[in-house]
Amino acid sequence: MENEQRLKITAHVGKITIIANVILSLLKILAGLIANSGAMLADGIHTLSDVATTFAVIIGMKMSSKPDDSDHPYGHEKIEAVVSKLLAILLAITAIGIGYSGIKNIVLKNFSRPGTLALIAAIISIAVKEWMYHYTVKAANKIESPSLKADAWHHRSDALSSIGTLVGIGGAMLGIEILDPIASIVVCIMIIRVSVEIYIQAYNQLIDKSAGADILNKIKYIITNVNGVCSIDDIKTRIHGTRIFADVEISVNGNISVYDGHKIAQNVHDKIETEIPDIKHCMVHVNPYIKTNK
Repeated sequence: MENEQRLKITAHVGKITIIANVILSLLKILAGLIANSGAMLADGIHTLSDVATTFAVIIGMKMSSKPDDSDHPYGHEKIEAVVSKLLAILLAITAIGIGYSGIKNIVLKNFSRPGTLALIAAIISIAVKEWMYHYTVKAANKIESPSLKADAWHHRSDALSSIGTLVGIGGAMLGIEILDPIASIVVCIMIIRVSVEIYIQAYNQLIDKSAGADILNKIKYIITNVNGVCSIDDIKTRIHGTRIFADVEISVNGNISVYDGHKIAQNVHDKIETEIPDIKHCMVHVNPYIKTNK
């Protein structure tokens, strides 16, 4: 998918979710204040943090879409992975804050009984944030964006947080005040698990991890169907942000001209980049074929 289209989709999704988050956070903060619910107030502040992370995703996508230049000849795709790492860290910090607050309230026995408005706000939050998750993750999968996917999970973390808030508020209203901090701790663990997965994915995109067996087999299949290739000597792949670079070594008849050898290599190059859109560039090295007697 073209960078311009990816950026357009990201900007559109970001605009929708930012507006929804601002409205939702104001509703939750107001409900927390009126209904005397510390959990709902914290949940509203959590939602407000999503606005900042969505802005970060849009900026990261815009920067990663910049064309190659003399200082960055391989492009800027890895910037998106850097943003994903930052979002994963922010998710983890948010989760630790929720968990710490829950543990602190249990230790200090700092319980309260909130009003009905907080319960209604929690139900609305769960529905809206879960919709935002599905809306964002669908776009993330379409454009294969790890940072947008991280932002989608940030929305789900807020939904999970609101579930914990709902259970806590409901329990507190029924007289079981300790359910609020216990639910917060459970939500903390779930969010940390997601943040670790996002961090590992982004980390792999920054250390030139192999694209995997599926891409390798596709490359082999393409090369073996190109006329003039006598053997495949080596194939290396590396993930570069959301794209892939491939280095291929093939052998051709050593008695043909340099021009004919180059033509075969060019054919391999063109077919790989055409048939595997995720590959940004394929470098093909040609060796003279030497038949060995075994």
